[in-house]
Amino acid sequence: MPVAHSRARRALKGLAIALAALAGTFAAARLAQACSGAAPEPSGTETHFPLMYGDRPTVRQLADLGRRIFMDPAYSASGKQSCASCHDPAKAFGPPNGRAVQLGGPAMDRMGFRNTPSLAYAHAPIAFTQHFMESEVTQGLDDEGPTGGRTWDGRVDTAHDQALMPLMDANEMANASGADVVQRLLKTSYADEFRRTLSAPGENVFNDPDSTLVWVTVALETYEQSAPEFHPFDSKFDAWLNDKATLSPAEMRGMALFNDMKKGNCASCHPSTRKASTNRPPIFTDFGFVALGVPRNPELPANRDPKFFDLGLCGPLRTDLASHPEYCGMFRTPSLRNVALRKSFFHNGAIHSLRDAVAFYATRDTTPAKWYPHAGAKPGYDDLPQRYWANVSHEAPFAPLPDGRPRLNAREIDDIVAFLGTLTDGYKPQGANKHTVAAK
Repeated sequence: MPVAHSRARRALKGLAIALAALAGTFAAARLAQACSGAAPEPSGTETHFPLMYGDRPTVRQLADLGRRIFMDPAYSASGKQSCASCHDPAKAFGPPNGRAVQLGGPAMDRMGFRNTPSLAYAHAPIAFTQHFMESEVTQGLDDEGPTGGRTWDGRVDTAHDQALMPLMDANEMANASGADVVQRLLKTSYADEFRRTLSAPGENVFNDPDSTLVWVTVALETYEQSAPEFHPFDSKFDAWLNDKATLSPAEMRGMALFNDMKKGNCASCHPSTRKASTNRPPIFTDFGFVALGVPRNPELPANRDPKFFDLGLCGPLRTDLASHPEYCGMFRTPSLRNVALRKSFFHNGAIHSLRDAVAFYATRDTTPAKWYPHAGAKPGYDDLPQRYWANVSHEAPFAPLPDGRPRLNAREIDDIVAFLGTLTDGYKPQGANKHTVAAK
C-alpha cells in the first residue's frame, strides 16, 4: 500500500546479528509482552547476549533448533499455540486467516489489539531512531523522522528481543516467566540436542535458566534469518527484475501507478527499486512511521472501551515516546512483499481485502462515510482522538484531485492490486522472457 508521507527513499541498512559476549540475568525482559505489555530492556545490553564459550554452535545448528521451537506449541500455556500459529509459513509467516487478531492465552480465548505482521523480509530493519538522516538521495540533509525497529511501534530492534515478546504475552503464549519457557523446553524431544549444542564442555546449559532462555530466542532469531524460507526473493516481480518474466498489461499499469507520485505514490514509503549501493532487490518498505487514520475495528475487545486508543509510537505498549504527541497514531510501514496472501490489513486488522486496503488510500478523504460510520461529509478518524488528527497524512493518494475526485479510479485500484500480486513468493518462471519496458 502507499503511505502518505512524500519521503525520499531511505537507505536500507543491513544489520549483522551479533551472537557473542556475555551472560546475565533476564529478570526485566521476562515480562515483555507483544500485545499488552512493555518492551524488553533495550537490546545490546549484557542480558541480551548468550554466554559464548568453547566452540560456538553453527548457524545451521541454531537455525535447526529455532525451526523446531518455532513450530512447537509446547511453549504455550495452552499447549496449542506455536509461533507458526500466528506466523504461518504457508502465508509468508503472516496470519493464517482473516482474523484481525489471533486468539491466544491459556484457554485460547484471549485477544490483543494488533494484527500479526509478517516475519518474511524482516531480516534487516535499521535500529529505531527518532531522526533518520536520508543518505542515498539527500546526502544526509533530510531528517526523515522516526524510523526502524521491529513490531508496529518499533519498540525492539532485534529478532531475539521480538521473539521473547509473544512467549510472555498473556494474550498469546502466556508464560508467566522465563523459567516456564525453560521447563517446557526440557520436556521436548530435542532437549538433549539443545543441551549438547549449547553447553560448554563439562557443563549443562540448563543449569543456567537465564542463559537457556536467551539461547531459545537467539535460536529463533537465527532461524528467522534463513534465506530460503524468510526472504527468498523469488516472486514474479523478482523474476521480472532478472529478465525471466513478463508482467501483464494490468501489472505494468499497476507498477506505474504505484511509482507515480501524483497517483498511487506508494513507492514514497514502499520503495520499489533496487538499492543502488548494494543492487539488492527492494523490500518494499522504508521502515518509516506514518499516521493513516485507519478506521476503528469493533472486532477488538479492547475497543469496547470508548476511551481506549492504540496510538502506536506514543502508546500504550511503547512508553518511552509518550511525551511526543506529534507521534500519536503513527505505525511502522510494513513490507508489501507477499501482501496478497493476507486477509486482514493495517495495525488493527480493520480491513479484510487487499482491494479495500488500496481503495482506503484513494477514498479516505473523498468519501469518508465509506470508512467511518459517523463521519458524514467530514473526516472522522474514529480510532484517533481528535487532538491528534493533525498527525494524519494527507499526501497523495489521500489528497483528492483539484476537482474533488479521488486520485485513483476503480480500474487503477484494480491495476495496483494486480501489481501487488506479483510480489508473492514462489513464482515459477516459464522461460526467460524479456521485459516489456526497459526502466526499473
